[in-house]
Amino acid sequence: MPITACVIHRLDKASSDSPARFVPADGLHPDSEALDGLVTRLSDAYHGKSKRWGRLLDPGATPPAPTPSPDADTAPWEDDDDTGSSAAPTPSAFPGELKRYVDGELDLPTLSAALGQRLTGLIDDHLPLGGHLIWADLRQGDTRTLFLALVHHRDGFVIGHDHEVAISGQINHNQMALALRINLTQWQAGGAASQYLSMLADRGGKKLTDDLQALIGAMEGVDPKSETRTLLKAFSDYVESEDMAEDASREKTDALIDYATDQASRGESMTLDELSALVADDNPKAFYDHIRNADYGLSPEIPPDKRTLTQFRRFTGRAEGVSISFDSHLLGNSIEYDESQDRLIIKKLPNKLKEQLKGG
Repeated sequence: MPITACVIHRLDKASSDSPARFVPADGLHPDSEALDGLVTRLSDAYHGKSKRWGRLLDPGATPPAPTPSPDADTAPWEDDDDTGSSAAPTPSAFPGELKRYVDGELDLPTLSAALGQRLTGLIDDHLPLGGHLIWADLRQGDTRTLFLALVHHRDGFVIGHDHEVAISGQINHNQMALALRINLTQWQAGGAASQYLSMLADRGGKKLTDDLQALIGAMEGVDPKSETRTLLKAFSDYVESEDMAEDASREKTDALIDYATDQASRGESMTLDELSALVADDNPKAFYDHIRNADYGLSPEIPPDKRTLTQFRRFTGRAEGVSISFDSHLLGNSIEYDESQDRLIIKKLPNKLKEQLKGG
């Protein structure tokens, strides 16, 4: 993992009853093979988790109020010393600090310490224990990203050179309390539709994610699961409208899934322009035009949802004047395959097809 700068602070919190305390690092963490391995494992684990996507607001802009959780006692933007009245969201200092960092006016220890100090309130509100706050500025090719993760320790067993068993603390890299990733290259390029920021959004942690989103001054973007599902529906419709042969349909499906899976593994969004060129290399704008003309409402950039992708595959076949094509997730629901009788049972016919059958 190409790390250009890394800082590791500490957020002390001994128990749920004790307040969190921020302990800053002395400076940048020295380069090492161990550090590279840790950041790589954290990044890989992060890519496989559920995330909320969006973008940063302009410096000084007021973040919108997140939708309160049903069991929320207070608004997510209330201060710890608030007397009980709901306060309006206030502008976050982080977008402006990040701009100064990218412009070279702040170093990573200063940027990370400023946000780390403000994170103590989130730790007190949502987490029973503290941990280590790892910041890493990464560069791969022309892409520069900033990665943040709060990690905890767990006890593990080791056997020393004296053959004695001992207990040693280990970083639980698969269980991050909170994490976020910002594609600094896309952020600098601008664009209101760009989905260059992602935050860990594990099930049951909505309130924590809401508060982190408000703290860093971010605006939530598209829903990856919904957008990916709509994209696959648009692709299925496109394949049917083009009356593709079975081999061509399977080839284009593989190209789409390979591209989407690769983007997901790197934590990057899919773009409709790139997808269109992959799906129809002889006419790179054809799939893009199909999406726009049919008005699917898709964003130009779509964060891929891995679970939705793994559930998608097309079954196609053509013989004796009969052409059949359907998505794999329909099998066992609205479509059943009776292998013993060599037949397909379709429970829900398309309205257009029913009208044609009635008219015939």
